Amino acid sequence: MNVLVTGAGGMVGSHMVESLYEAGNNVIGIWHKNKKNIEQISVPVKFIQCDMRYAQGIDEIIMDNLPEQIYHLAAQSYPTVSWVSPTETIDVNINSTINIYEAIKKARKYVKPDYDPIVVVACSSAEYGETLNKLEGDKVYVKETAELQPLHPYGVSKVGQDLISFQYFMNDHIRCIRARIFNSTGTRKVNDVTSDFTHRAVIAEKTGIYELRVGNLETKRAIMDQRDLVKGLILLAEKGTAGDVYNISSEKIYQMRDIVSLIEKQINHTLKLKVDTSLIRPTDEKIIVGDVTKLKHDTGWKQDISMEKTIKDMLDYWRMVEG
Repeated sequence: MNVLVTGAGGMVGSHMVESLYEAGNNVIGIWHKNKKNIEQISVPVKFIQCDMRYAQGIDEIIMDNLPEQIYHLAAQSYPTVSWVSPTETIDVNINSTINIYEAIKKARKYVKPDYDPIVVVACSSAEYGETLNKLEGDKVYVKETAELQPLHPYGVSKVGQDLISFQYFMNDHIRCIRARIFNSTGTRKVNDVTSDFTHRAVIAEKTGIYELRVGNLETKRAIMDQRDLVKGLILLAEKGTAGDVYNISSEKIYQMRDIVSLIEKQINHTLKLKVDTSLIRPTDEKIIVGDVTKLKHDTGWKQDISMEKTIKDMLDYWRMVEG
């Protein structure tokens, strides 16, 4: 079938188009600024450059191809960037989502009246924000029904994306599923703790200077491998309930210093830690972990990739990149 992936130049999107192609689909990937990951893809996916803030481009793509599945991953996805560029973050994350739904409505009006794709929207655990800081003990696994109290402009933009999707489901009957994605990482990832730390560790191997710049190592995160995330998104398109919202999260919690220890074990060397205050956010959720009971019940999803495997693969990736 025809499948559209927005944000195909990102870490998750670039891996997703590969998985969908290997499953036998006709895959179209939209990218805007980041082409580096696309250049690493060897399968013959059709890539189209499009700034999704402007409706005409996405209108043409959807009306010309009528994808049966749409995975909307395109976003300004960094909370730290959203402090610097809040207007752009809101613009990219909410208006691009609106443009997809409006393009579906136009396709129904002008091309195929019964056009009925499933849209899986990559929302975020950042929507929960301060709510996560109020959870304690065995109740740290946040459910989809928890209050949304975002702590940065990025989180606010994702709440908007989430709720605008629900609005289009209720009023225009566009089948969509909102996936509140918790921390994920993997090869091709940049600017998160695991990718930064593994990259710096490989540089340390090359230079012999075993130092590591770090931020807040007390923070706890449930981090999953991108392969488990991609699998979850695809399962939601196939088996999820339209109009509903699902957490996708690792069930295992890591403190950031645990990631350092796993890296040290892999490279067989101790790293001297240096705190960089520029890596510490003004506000930060103490722990981020989602209850995935609903996801597992409705789709049969389970987490398969261990953090040890993820870190090994990321170190090998950076070694290849660094030559």
